[in-house]
Amino acid sequence: MIDKQYPIGKFEKPEVINRQSIEEWIEVIKTFPQRITNEVENLSHQQLDTPYREGGWTARQVVHHCADSHMNALCRIKLALTEDHPVIKPYREDKWAELADTKELPVDVSLLLLKGLHWRWAHLLSSLDEKELQRKYIHPAVGKETSIAEAIGMYAWHCKHHLAHISSLRMETL
Repeated sequence: MIDKQYPIGKFEKPEVINRQSIEEWIEVIKTFPQRITNEVENLSHQQLDTPYREGGWTARQVVHHCADSHMNALCRIKLALTEDHPVIKPYREDKWAELADTKELPVDVSLLLLKGLHWRWAHLLSSLDEKELQRKYIHPAVGKETSIAEAIGMYAWHCKHHLAHISSLRMETL
């Protein structure tokens, strides 16, 4: 039985992160806006407002969450590139998912945002050299340093993770 909360499993940092992995992850990030658009473009309003699992977010909330999360991700990476070991600002994604813009706006608003955001993000990531990929930021809630290389992998996983949520919902409601 598939775990509906983590349908592709939890992110596991590889022991070695090589350039090929990074390029594959960047491709996932680059193509995400089109892939999520393909997943939601034919969903009805009822389907968009259906949770992908009991106690989970609706497809609408997932799309808007991806825009929120990925905006924060780009800012975190830019901070790591321009400051030495910056402490990033966490946010309450569970609370953000309950705000009116996330629960009520059409998904097209965030799909458009994701298209431009991911274009910029993928371009920036593709330009980084090995030294830049090793720059780090600190998450204050866990006190853990995360390299940009690791963050690229986490956010590629994040893209696939939420695509799987929407895909499973779409399959269940057909």
